[in-house]
Amino acid sequence: MLFRLLVETPSAADAGGNTVVTLLTTLLPIVLMVVIFYFLLIRPEKKRSKKMKDMLDNLQVADEVVTTGGIIGRVLSVKEDTVLIETGSDRTRLRVLRSSIAENRTVHDEVQS
Repeated sequence: MLFRLLVETPSAADAGGNTVVTLLTTLLPIVLMVVIFYFLLIRPEKKRSKKMKDMLDNLQVADEVVTTGGIIGRVLSVKEDTVLIETGSDRTRLRVLRSSIAENRTVHDEVQS
């Protein structure tokens, strides 16, 4: 008789409760993976992207910059989408896309408000 109680199917009320638990145990790992991906991949990339955009927007004349190709130079003029840089002692001038600037090596004082 005890064996028959264990083998019998659960009642409708128990089945409803089990489906909720089953649904939660199925969705919980997926939700955790999405949260982990957000904090490990998406959020840091957004921070890097915002920092890079701020750096490009704040380029000034006389800043020392490095391009993605490794060219180091000093900014002579900044236009909407291009930057004129001067490299080396021979004063070679190059016009590069603003988006190709990888790093600004000039330290600016932060304006505190």
